Parts: sequence; C-alpha cells; structure tokens
Amino acid sequence: MEIQVTLPDGSNRRYPQGTTIEQIAESISIGLKKNAIAGKIDGKPVDLNYALEADGRVEIVTLDSHNGLDIYRHSTAHLMAQAIKRIYGQKAVKLGIGPVIEDGFYYDIDIEKPLTPDDLAAIEKEMANIVQENLPIMRREVSREEAVRIFEELEDPLKLELIRDLPEDAVISIYDQGEFFDLCRGPHLPSTGRIKAFKLLNVSGAYWRGDSNNKMLQRIYGTAFPKQAQLEEHLHFLEEAKKRDHRKLGKQLELFMFSEEAPGMPFFLPKGMTIRTELENFAREMQGKRGYDEVRTPLMMNRRVWEQSGHWDHYKDNMYFTNVDDTMYALKPMNCPGHMLIFKNKLRSYRDLPLRISEFGQVHRHEFSGALNGMLRVRTFCQDDAHLFVLPSQIEEEIGSIIELIDNMYQVFGFEYKIELSTRPEDSMGSDELWEEAERALQNVLDRRGIDYRINEGDGAFYGPKIDFHILDALKRSWQCGTIQLDFQMPRKYDLTYVGEDGEKHCPVVIHRAVYGSVDRFMGMLTEHYAGAFPLWLSPVHAKLLPVSENYIDYAFEVKKSLEDAGIRVEIDIRNEKLGYKIRDAEMMKVPYMLVLGENEKNSGGVSVRKREEGDLGAKSIREIVTIIKEEIDAKN
Repeated sequence: MEIQVTLPDGSNRRYPQGTTIEQIAESISIGLKKNAIAGKIDGKPVDLNYALEADGRVEIVTLDSHNGLDIYRHSTAHLMAQAIKRIYGQKAVKLGIGPVIEDGFYYDIDIEKPLTPDDLAAIEKEMANIVQENLPIMRREVSREEAVRIFEELEDPLKLELIRDLPEDAVISIYDQGEFFDLCRGPHLPSTGRIKAFKLLNVSGAYWRGDSNNKMLQRIYGTAFPKQAQLEEHLHFLEEAKKRDHRKLGKQLELFMFSEEAPGMPFFLPKGMTIRTELENFAREMQGKRGYDEVRTPLMMNRRVWEQSGHWDHYKDNMYFTNVDDTMYALKPMNCPGHMLIFKNKLRSYRDLPLRISEFGQVHRHEFSGALNGMLRVRTFCQDDAHLFVLPSQIEEEIGSIIELIDNMYQVFGFEYKIELSTRPEDSMGSDELWEEAERALQNVLDRRGIDYRINEGDGAFYGPKIDFHILDALKRSWQCGTIQLDFQMPRKYDLTYVGEDGEKHCPVVIHRAVYGSVDRFMGMLTEHYAGAFPLWLSPVHAKLLPVSENYIDYAFEVKKSLEDAGIRVEIDIRNEKLGYKIRDAEMMKVPYMLVLGENEKNSGGVSVRKREEGDLGAKSIREIVTIIKEEIDAKN
C-alpha cells in the first residue's frame, strides 16, 4: 500500500507504507540523507527511523537548522547523563530534567558528591568514549505502569514524579543508548557517534523544578556544536563575555555596588553617577529639541490609583505595598498612572496636543532573588519614561518622530538594532476593536517607513501593543531597551478628556515611550558593550594627571585647575610610585587620556599626552589638550 508525502516546496511523492524519514531523505538526495538528523510529520518532530503509515506533510530536519541544533544538543545532554551514570553508578545518580537552552543545555542531577571542575573533565572524557562506541539511540514507547516499574527499580523519585504529572493520555517514551536509558519525548540523533564537539562549562545549584521548597540539585551546564571550530569560537565568545562582565568591571572601575542590606538595589558610586548623569542629560537634550516637558511624580501612591490603571489586576504580584493611615499604598512599578493624573490636573484643549511629558522615574518591581543579575535584573531602577497624549490623527506622526529619536540616540552609541511588533497578550484589557485599531496603527507606521520588523505574537503590554527595539552589542548579543506602546485603554480608565474643535469632550490616545528602558540596565549593558572603556563624553574621568615624582605635584594641581575650569573631569595620581606603574593603573581604570608631568612639561607649561589604545601622542600645550578633549566630548565619538 502506498502513501502520499507532501514536501515543504509543495511537491508530492508516493512511497510504500512503512517508509522511514531517513529513506525519504535518501530518495531526495544522498547529501540530504547525510545531513538529516530527524524529521517532522505534519509539524510534529520525529526520529530519522520513524516509519510513515499514512499520508502527511514531511520536513527533513538537518543539523544546520535551529531545530536540528536543538536536537543535537539534547542528545549531548543524554550523552552527559550516560557518562555520569557510568562513572558514579546507576543508582547513585538520580536524573531530573535535561533541556536545551540558548547556546547549550543543562541537566539537573541528584548526587551526593559535590562536583568540581576536575569531575567535569572526567565526565567529558567518558562522553568522548561513548561517542567512539557509536551507540544507536533508539526510541520505545511504554505504558504508564511499565514506566513506573522501570524507574521504581532504579529508585529514581524525580522521574517517578515527572511520570505522575504527565496527562492521562500522554504517550510515554524512553530512549535507549547502550546500557543507558532516559525518559524523553525526543527526537534524538540516530547514534552517539554523530556528536562531534562539546564542552561542559560549569556546575551550580538548582531547586528541583524551580521550587525553593524542593530539594537542591546540581545543575551541569554544557554546550555542543557540529564542528570543533564552532565550539572554539563559542568558548572564545564566553571568555570575552566574562572579561566584559559588568559586575566585575563595575567593581574594578568603582561605578556601582550592591549590599546585602538592599538586595537587587544598586548603589551608584561617584563615577557611576557621573555616567548616569551624562546619559540623562543626553536624553534631556534630545527630548528638549522635540518639545518634551520633564516632570517628577511620587514614588508611592494610593491603592485605588493602581486599581484604576489596571496594574492591580495584572501586576500586583510584582509590586511592594505598605499601609499609611490605615490606607494601602504601593511603590510605583511604572510611571504611567502619575502621568495620567498630571494630564487630568487641568482642562485640556485639542490645541494642547500633542502633550509630551517625560520623567526619569524610579520604579520598584519585585523579582525573585534567584533572578537578580547585577544591573541587568534589579528590584528598583530608573526608567527614562515619556507619555505623549495625542489626537488620533497625530498617532502616526508622533510614533514616527519617536522612532527617529531612538535611532538618533542609538547611533551615538554605535548600536545596530532590530525591531519587533508585539501584539495582544492573553491577560490584556480592553475591547477587540481598540486592540485591532492600535495594532494596525503601529503596523502602518512601520510599513510606511519601510522598516524591517518581525511580529512577536502575544508579547504586548496588558494595555496595548508595542514596538520593541533590540540592541546588538559589540558581541552581537541582543538587549531589549527602547519601546513604543500605543494605549487606548488607560486614558479611558482615568476618564481623561480634552475639548475638541467641536466643543465636545474627547478621550486622547496615549503613547508610552522609553529609549534606554531602564537607565540602570542600560548602564550595565553599556559597560559590557564598551568593556569598561567608555567613550570620552561618558567616561567618569576624562584625563588623569601623572606627575613623574613628588617634585611635580604642585604643577599637577595647577594643570588640574586649568582643565577643570574648561569643564574637563580630572584626577591626579600623587602616589609615590614609578611612572610605569601609574600608567598601567590608569590603563586598567580605562582612563581615556593620561597626561604625564615632569621637568620638561613644567618648564614649557604643557603636558605629555598618552591616549587609551593609541599610546604616546607627544607634548601638547594646556590650550591644545583642552581643545582636543573638548572637541572629542562635543562630537560624542
């Protein structure tokens, strides 16, 4: 009996019933058979040896696809689990879950011995042995009763819990490779010999199923690539990322700190505050040219404000509350309700619109302690928020102007970026008609300007769809920063009105907008993007004066005053150390200009200039170096 197979290009082929995915790949081309590692039938992933019994749409999954790489890495997670069981014993190791994650995989295991880097090396060695054995990886389906019996014999409570929580009608499958087997829905590579390049990266603690009430397991992270060269490139990337870690650089460069007394809440040190102030002033300057008015709203407001805005229903689990005079108040997680109240403060006319108000507003959001990550994931941060109250006819022009503002600001930092249009989420508020109108308006702005974007289904804010800007940093990592959100809901919630040309009251539309997003997170990201070597205009110290001995300290203070009078941020290294040591220290602190002061410089009334990453620029007069530094600051290069 024959079946009909539809291929991705729309063509149809007929095969005998029972033909496998691998045989279909071979019938198309020998090269495809060689690269094939799995398949999809009507969108469902299956193994290469899966036999087709009925008509269907068939796609061959190859290693150079995203799905293919995920399957490759998931098979490597099983390879690691087999190696661990071989080394430490079948019953000594209880296996939790081993999913694929971005750029790799992990496996949670329950084992008494705390694993060290030396243990990871031994596991890697055994993994290589199993690869050499080229064990076939085979799927078998079992009944729930059989699955329970198998893992009871292994005395593995973690797998028994997973089986217990599966839906009643779930198909339960086990994958075998040699003496090893694991509960898994698959698919997997055909054999262990197909795995070519892998590396175990580190081990950490993780609560079983992410619940702090459960047992702490050991989580082993690893990565795998089809080629050794790809693995080495990735490991180099990880090393570079480690060097750029903003937490390490923040401490080294004295930018910010954290304390157990305020977990997840950054302390800005003087140098970090200088950078933050420069970022805020840059945004103020750009917004000032575009008709924004800056405001400041309270950190804490009455519960009814948050009920009215919709935050109570959609966001209260992430908010902090306190009672004042028997009334519940909340620390603000967002600035928008305060801006709604400012708009409502007086009668507005259509002539007042668009009204653009901005705020560097401090917000508080509860994050689980395990999710905190330096400046990138905190519990309090400053948003560079703005809300534009507009007529419906002004929506597209104002959004276009915001896109231009974000583009101009990102160009100064040298950022490339990608754009996503995020649509209505499940927990949204408001009517279908208003959501459709809002989504259509955002799409029209992007389409009419010929901007490339992708749709991110269901990731909008609860009150409206949004355009998100994803910055690519120096390591090509993506960071979501800027956002534009179109909101027909909140102005109605607050009963906002303006008097129209017809003398009647109408409801404005609100555009929520941020460029940095979180100023704190943006700073953490910038620290990693520049590897701590900030451009001159952002650098906490523009120039460091390095007197070659104590004899020139007085002259150094004279130079310092001249530079400070010109608006240049200066430090002096007056330590009784050799010049080479002072230069190395200034380089470690990523100072852009080092000005050396000795006998010749004192006699000529000048300085000898060294520039970060360029070296010796020779002797300059005070006026010359001031001009050079000022021009570079003004250019924001």
